[in-house]
Amino acid sequence: MIWTTEQRYRRIEEASAEELSELRAKVKGCKWRQTFHIQPETGLLNDPNGFSYFNGEYHLFYQWFPLGPVHGLKYWYHTKSKNLVHWENVGIGIAPTNEYDSHGCYSGSAIEHEGKLYLLYTGNSRDRNWIRHSYQCLAIMDQTGKIEKRKEPVIHHIPNGYTNHFRDPKVWKEGKTFFTVIGAQRENKTGCVVLYSSNDLINWKFEGEIKTNLGAFGYMWECPDYFELQGYGVLIFSPQGIEPYEDHYQNLYQSGYIIGEKLDVERLSLSHAPFQEIDRGFDFYAPQTMVDGNGRRILIGWMGMPEIEYPTDKSGWAHCLTLPRELTISDNKLIQKPVKELELLRKQQYEIKDVIDQEKKMYNGFIGTTFEMICDFENFDAKEFGVEFRVGDCEKTIIKYDSIQKKVILDRTFSGQPVAEEYGTVRKCFLDAAKVKFHLFVDTSSVEIFINDGEEVFTSRIFPQEDSKGIRFFAEGGKVLLHTTKWDFE
Repeated sequence: MIWTTEQRYRRIEEASAEELSELRAKVKGCKWRQTFHIQPETGLLNDPNGFSYFNGEYHLFYQWFPLGPVHGLKYWYHTKSKNLVHWENVGIGIAPTNEYDSHGCYSGSAIEHEGKLYLLYTGNSRDRNWIRHSYQCLAIMDQTGKIEKRKEPVIHHIPNGYTNHFRDPKVWKEGKTFFTVIGAQRENKTGCVVLYSSNDLINWKFEGEIKTNLGAFGYMWECPDYFELQGYGVLIFSPQGIEPYEDHYQNLYQSGYIIGEKLDVERLSLSHAPFQEIDRGFDFYAPQTMVDGNGRRILIGWMGMPEIEYPTDKSGWAHCLTLPRELTISDNKLIQKPVKELELLRKQQYEIKDVIDQEKKMYNGFIGTTFEMICDFENFDAKEFGVEFRVGDCEKTIIKYDSIQKKVILDRTFSGQPVAEEYGTVRKCFLDAAKVKFHLFVDTSSVEIFINDGEEVFTSRIFPQEDSKGIRFFAEGGKVLLHTTKWDFE
């Protein structure tokens, strides 16, 4: 279906109850609906927004176009949880209702202040010539969950030297001062991040552009997120327009970070190591972090890509969010581990210890479409070893280690319905290790694989048939000692 501009910018209030009911039924009938990931009831989900811990609960909003699997008029949809595992849909949190966000409530963030949750977001509007205008807007949620928008933007104008691609404020507090970074595009069509400061979250001062050593690095930096962890300063962002290089930057758009000394807000400088990708899979973008009540820095990303068609589109919905991941730093690198609360999903457990010697093996209980599995491989002389999962007559997804190249390889060539094959069906990253650990979370239409306790992560959508449930372990050109544990999920 080709969506017209008029269809993309319809409001949900314009849809009849019958139309919405039919759309919900169509979505519900999709065989690729997830079971333990946040996903839209209908339509398209993209960037996580306003991720926060407030009033004893985790709050998470996401970009949402409710009427179909396309990027259209965006709302903020609100969901909340007490444990990061079981999420309760609250409903629309912020709707496009005024001249400043008339064409969408775009991405932003949240911070608690004076007993309320302040939601800072980009309002997107278009004039009669379809020229974009962006404003940084504010909504405030009280402890009852009621959200009210301020009538006027808190940042009304774009500074000289930047285009209207100026969005996605991420706010934090240092001492008595609030700061926000905003993703921007210079007038010479290169990407960067700028900094604002405020004493009250309402009156903001433009401090300037944050200086990095990246130079001309893509044409737009989306969804910036600055934070400090273990004495380091970290800037996460999603640069658009990065050319592929060896095993790096293979997706349409990338997400990554620079890490180094803490941001010098006086000199606007960030001394840092080279840019690194956060996730090495096919479907990961626009992550956002927050600090919870236990002091953990937690990340959630959009499990999808802009401008890509997915098999669920035909069923009236698209995309989901990743599982929450706790961040730490080791050797100038972000380490991502699934939050411990995810163990609440575990049901029946199966465990095997065995030697795989130039063969493929299957075991009782190692089968399924939604599960968690940890695979430890050691004492290996095999050239390749790994696991095939969601295996059917003609389908399989492969995660393996090539001990000659010293690379982890995810292969979704035969995973089922194809996705964005023009960007390849294999992803790789370098790993020099004497032991290899794959920690998989497999849902109906996705997989998240944490390598060696979060040193690398591969996040991907996969779309196999319902009866593709097999799991096979293999070694080629030698043997490997396997110790694996699997938990069924309900």
